Amino acid sequence: MRGLEHKRVLVTGGASGIGAATAARFLEEGSSVCVLDRDSKGRQQIQRELPGLAGVLAADVSNLAQVHAAVNDAVRIMGGLDVLINNAGISIRHKFLDITPQEWDNIMAVNLTGVFYMAQTAARHMMEHSGGAILQTASTNGIVGQPNYADYNASKAGVIELTKTMALELAPKVRVCAVAPGYVLTPMQRAEYTDAMLEEVNRKVPLRRHAKPEEIAALFAFLASDDAAYITGHVYTCDGAEIAGGLASR
Repeated sequence: MRGLEHKRVLVTGGASGIGAATAARFLEEGSSVCVLDRDSKGRQQIQRELPGLAGVLAADVSNLAQVHAAVNDAVRIMGGLDVLINNAGISIRHKFLDITPQEWDNIMAVNLTGVFYMAQTAARHMMEHSGGAILQTASTNGIVGQPNYADYNASKAGVIELTKTMALELAPKVRVCAVAPGYVLTPMQRAEYTDAMLEEVNRKVPLRRHAKPEEIAALFAFLASDDAAYITGHVYTCDGAEIAGGLASR
C-alpha cells in the first residue's frame, strides 16, 4: 500500500485475533507499530510473535487515565502517531432477557466508551500535529439485528455513528472510517461457538466460510494508506456477502 512505510500506528486489542493480524500487516508494510492490550499473557505472546513491534503497552481502554498514559507512551516511543486502529472489544453470547446490568455496562465500557476515549485522545494529538487516520472496528452486528448479542450489537451500532460524526468534525485533517467484519475466526469467536455452530454459520454465509483475521487487516491497511486518501466517514463491511440479502437469500 502506498504511504504506509514509516507510518506510526497504534493498535488496540492488538494481542490476538484481528488486532494481532493488523499489527503484523502494518509491520509488513514498513510501519512503526505499537500494540495496546489489557491481557498480560496476550502481550507476552504478541511480543514473541512480532519482535519487530516498537512497543507493547498495557492499558484498559475503558479507563481514561490508562488511555492517556498509553497514548502518551506510544507517541514517545514512535515519535508521534499517524494511525489509530481502534479495535479493542469484548463479546458475551446470551439472550436479551438474561443480560445483567453489569454485563451491559462492561460491554459498553469497552466497546463504545473505550473506543471514544481512544479516539478522542488520539484525535487531539493528530489535530495538533500533522493529522492522521482513525480506523475503528465495528461489526455487521451494528448494521443488522443478530439474536443473543443485544448489548454487543448496540455498542457496535454506536461505534458506527461515532465514526460518521468524528469524520465530519475532524475533516480535513483526520480521516475516520469503520470496518464492519462479519464472522471472523478469532479466538473470541472460537470460544463462543461449538464446531456444529461454526458449520451452521458457514452454511449461511455465501462464501461458505469465516473470514481470516488477515483479510480484515488488509482492509485496515488499505484504509490507512495514501490509496484511500479521499475515503472518510463511512463503514466498510467484510462479510462474505452475509448481509447482502434478506430472508429470501438465507
